[in-house]
Amino acid sequence: MLGLAVLAFSLLSSAFADGGAIPRAHAHAMGQCGGQNVSPPLRWSGVPERTRSFALTMVDSDAKVPGGWVHWVAFDIPGSARALEAGKEPAGEAMTSFGSAGYGGPCPPVGDGPHHYHFTLFALDLPRLALGADATIDELRRKMHGHVLGTAALVGTYRR
Repeated sequence: MLGLAVLAFSLLSSAFADGGAIPRAHAHAMGQCGGQNVSPPLRWSGVPERTRSFALTMVDSDAKVPGGWVHWVAFDIPGSARALEAGKEPAGEAMTSFGSAGYGGPCPPVGDGPHHYHFTLFALDLPRLALGADATIDELRRKMHGHVLGTAALVGTYRR
């Protein structure tokens, strides 16, 4: 909404505290990553009025690529939702840096310090963004522009 302040609301996980370590089960299953590639449980509260849908991103800000490594792009989460259970991915998902849609768990290079994974939930005044599975995080951001009522953030860390 242009001209209106974007409100902050709360995003939590029962799997890890804000700033805490993401459990191994949520790490990627490929190669030596050692995880099960199960998305973590998320819940939120204090949602802005007039929220009609949500979008969610998960980005590794420590990855050595411009803009960070995109691990998850989800959209068209119903405005009535207040949680995503572990392993339950929403119907609307877009491309990640892994080259496919859907959740891609942490898998930083061996020997790097802990990487920070930023989960950001956007409350939107639109019922749907109507993006395809081949959409990118940049396309999501363009579609959301002017429609974000509020944001909630959660950061988890992971290292190998």
